[in-house]
Amino acid sequence: MYSDLDVARITGPAGFARADRYQKEGRVSDVRWSTDRTTLTGRVRGSEHARYSARVRLRPTPDGPVPISGRCDCPVGADCKHVGAVLLEGRRGAPAAPAPTVADALWRRTLDPILDGLDPDESSAVLGLVFELQQSDLPWTGSRRTAPRERPAIVGVRPVLLGSNGRWRRTGVSWRTITNEWSVHEYDDAQTRVLRELHRLLTAGPPSFATESWLPLGGARTTALWPLLKEAEEHGIGLVTGGREQVPLQVAAAPLTPAVDLVRTDGGLRLAPLLAQGDAATGPALLPPFSLIGDPAIGVATWEPGESLADARIALAPFAEPLQPAAHAFLRLPDPIEVPADEEPDFLAHHYRKLASVLPIVSRDGSFSPPARPIAALELVVEHGPGGATGRWSWRYTLPGDATPLSLGSDEDSIRDPLQERRIVIALRGAGLDAARTPELIGAHGELRETFAVHGMAAVAFGRDLLPAVRAVPGVTVVERGEPVEYREAEEAPVVAIGTRAIEGNRDWFDLDIEVRVGGEVAPLGEVFLALARGDDAMVLPGGVWFPLDDPVFERLRALIAEARELTDDPRAPLRISRFQGSLWEDLVALGVVARQAEAWRRAVELTEGFAADGHLEQHPLPAGFTAELRPYQREGYDWLSFLYDNRLGGVLADDMGLGKTVQSLAMIGRAVQQAEARGEARPRFLVVAPTSVVPNWIAETNRFLPDLEVVGITETVRKSRTPLTETIGDADIVVTSYALLRLDTASYAGVTWAGMLLDEAQFAKNRHSTTYQRIRAIDVPFRLAITGTPLENDLMELWSILSIAAPGLFPSPSGFQDHYAKPIEKEGDRERLAQLQRRIRPLLLRRTKELVASDLPPKTEQVIEVELGKKQRAVYDRHLNRERQRVLGLIGEFDRNRFTIFRALTTLRQVALDAALVDAANEGVPSAKLDLFDELLENALEEHHRVLVFSQFTRLLGRVKDRLDAAGIGYAYLDGATRRRGEAIDRFRSGEADVFLISLKAGGFGLNLAEADYCILLDPWWNPAAEAQAVDRAHRIGQQRQVMVYRLVARDTIEEKVMALKQSKRELFDAVMDGTGDATASSLTAADVRELLA
Repeated sequence: MYSDLDVARITGPAGFARADRYQKEGRVSDVRWSTDRTTLTGRVRGSEHARYSARVRLRPTPDGPVPISGRCDCPVGADCKHVGAVLLEGRRGAPAAPAPTVADALWRRTLDPILDGLDPDESSAVLGLVFELQQSDLPWTGSRRTAPRERPAIVGVRPVLLGSNGRWRRTGVSWRTITNEWSVHEYDDAQTRVLRELHRLLTAGPPSFATESWLPLGGARTTALWPLLKEAEEHGIGLVTGGREQVPLQVAAAPLTPAVDLVRTDGGLRLAPLLAQGDAATGPALLPPFSLIGDPAIGVATWEPGESLADARIALAPFAEPLQPAAHAFLRLPDPIEVPADEEPDFLAHHYRKLASVLPIVSRDGSFSPPARPIAALELVVEHGPGGATGRWSWRYTLPGDATPLSLGSDEDSIRDPLQERRIVIALRGAGLDAARTPELIGAHGELRETFAVHGMAAVAFGRDLLPAVRAVPGVTVVERGEPVEYREAEEAPVVAIGTRAIEGNRDWFDLDIEVRVGGEVAPLGEVFLALARGDDAMVLPGGVWFPLDDPVFERLRALIAEARELTDDPRAPLRISRFQGSLWEDLVALGVVARQAEAWRRAVELTEGFAADGHLEQHPLPAGFTAELRPYQREGYDWLSFLYDNRLGGVLADDMGLGKTVQSLAMIGRAVQQAEARGEARPRFLVVAPTSVVPNWIAETNRFLPDLEVVGITETVRKSRTPLTETIGDADIVVTSYALLRLDTASYAGVTWAGMLLDEAQFAKNRHSTTYQRIRAIDVPFRLAITGTPLENDLMELWSILSIAAPGLFPSPSGFQDHYAKPIEKEGDRERLAQLQRRIRPLLLRRTKELVASDLPPKTEQVIEVELGKKQRAVYDRHLNRERQRVLGLIGEFDRNRFTIFRALTTLRQVALDAALVDAANEGVPSAKLDLFDELLENALEEHHRVLVFSQFTRLLGRVKDRLDAAGIGYAYLDGATRRRGEAIDRFRSGEADVFLISLKAGGFGLNLAEADYCILLDPWWNPAAEAQAVDRAHRIGQQRQVMVYRLVARDTIEEKVMALKQSKRELFDAVMDGTGDATASSLTAADVRELLA
């Protein structure tokens, strides 16, 4: 049996409370159940002592009948409190259900859900619609010319049911019951669907004073109302009106014609709204009262008044299409408009044509004759000139004996006729004017451009094709002034001519002249590029000759000139080329003929052309007194350096670590000094800038290989030494200083005349925003050499920084380099731009690898050893990972702002993967899997008499390694950034006193020759592969006699594995630029990299 909750689902909570009170008060009577317990009926005494009959439908279930819905003849009509009271009373006397057999229960449970809602004893109710008037609180919305100022009537519609007596009744149905889903079982499906669509149509607009039972027809916003009413009749829905008379609703088959009836009166003119059947001037007029339907109106309702407003007989008539807002507003006027006779001219001049554009104007009594209509014509005045033409459009309106010119934007609406103008413009489009083909003449929305200019091929098309077509358009006149240009295609192919001119007082830069010649005419270069940039198919010269631009040479020329402009400091300056840009000149020459060259430029190009083409240079003897024996590749490097020095070009010596870059550079310096002496000139002086730890090595190497030259090492600032720099260096041929001292005493170094500056480990100046970089650029020297095995470590802008020091004219603009090279290569993987960059830097950057030139060097074997963290260390790592991941991922949105915090979090994770005690002393008892494995590796290496270099970025980790070595009684040398006596530490290892050398990666990653070692153990991976490679190459270099073993310890399933993957991407960027291999789409650490590291 059903529960109180089942009843409340039908009536709602409020209805259930009233039903429960009615049942308990004994207001329910005559309760009867059907024999199958699917129908319950009863009568209920209401609040005003009226009695209502209710009927409830129920669904049988194994637990008893459950109510589905109920109907009542009260005003609510369905699922009301009376239905609920009958249900509550009926539950008391419900007949017991017969005990079903097994088979009976099965077939009922199967079939009942399928047939639920189908009652063979009860046919679907027939629905209808009653159209009636109600008084409105709104302003007047119709035309009742003789009615008093009463509130306007509103036409609305309500659903009704066909009663057993054949009359339509309002009880038992409402718009709410129609739109509720359960009603699908109460009414015919097709009728329900149509009425629901009508409900959606009438309620789609702004809120109105509709009720659950009554909706105003004015809610309709589209003409869909009319086919919907027709469909309602086709499905048997009655459409009635007339109140108690209930007569059929009349809907006109043909649309009404809205218009303005203009009548001349004794006092002037009268304008009245008019609704006519058929022709507005002669068809029958619709008499008031009437009301517009919809806003904008889609039709009209009229009526015959009855005894009361509700008894009015309503008829409906559609419009062919919704009215324009102005027409709608006019037809809503309650009274005609009276125009006094003295104001008639103003009405005709400024209002008549506007009104006529939205509603037809007729004079049904013939008392008014419309004014004469001027004829519109469009005039085009064309001015021909060199290279093109200009034009101006204007309107001319003609009446007999009078013509009025008007600009396109004129507001003389008393004369202008939009319809005539629109027809002429449409005809022009048909003649070929449209926004796609002739954007100079017509806008994107089809509007004519009042003035225009055509040049180039647009002028050719205009004069050859468009102008004759415009002349042929009716209503258009063409006036031409000036001599039309005779356009013709060139008979000869265009030729690119290039040349250079010297700039007085500037030995590095030359003005670059480029011309495109066609026959005897010269095409301005800027216009050629503009035409190419626009995607023009051809270009027209001032004389009328035109030539196609589909030759690939033009696009290649445009790209080269764009490159030259992008790479200059000021793209607006005259086009120039630098001595350092020899490969750019070669690409230009390949496109055309050389017309003229500055003599200085010719000499510079001849010097570089040979090397750029095949890499071979003039060989020079080694300087006298040079004690080193150079290998073949070192001789080539010496010749290349001599070539650069002789031509004051500067460059980057980027050989692999350990291939003798220092000795090659010293040979070049020795030759420069010897040549100067041979010419009787003053001995040149060279400045060598190196990391502090490398300064002693340069001094030692100079004394060893150039004993005849004087070398001075600077070890303190001028202020500290209290001696001017000039006194300190005296007559020295080579002065060696550190980057730090140069930065602090820049003015002193700039005050000395140098023949050249050599930057060892030039990656120290890779940041163009750093003080070091800026101070180096501030020192004026004729020759600069950057010496580095890693000219780029993270991104291409580091390469730009080093090149801008060594060869400042190659890529003068950093932003130009970034846009032209860095972004396309790193972000988009542009292989063509990468190849172009390699061509540009090839003459000024020399790089050889050990694999290519040092075949006698013992092999280097590298092995990555994965280390499994112990349970305790893993627990500590996972705890930190979860904490740092949550913190860092919230900061990545502002990556640059939070960079320091993010890197600190990543460093914490890397330290935990090494030794948990590095981040928290409380973890002192947590074993370090790496250090335990390191102990085994080191023990095995020492037993086999190997000598070992141990690298880490973390000095605290090296400190913990020292503790273990001390405990095991193993001797070692130690070097980090804080070590005071670096030389002693290095000598301790090189002499054999210690077989283990602990080195921090930054302190010992460059400038050390430790070929005595044959084992390298990297305790932790670093982001930068170049830093690691430099560290390893302390041992794997010339002089090494044994195979070098490299072990990289990587903690499995930690951030270290992600670091290894990131490091590989940076390695590929280096390989792509330096060697032409690898993937160039790599760059510095990004927010996406950090997300991957913490994944």
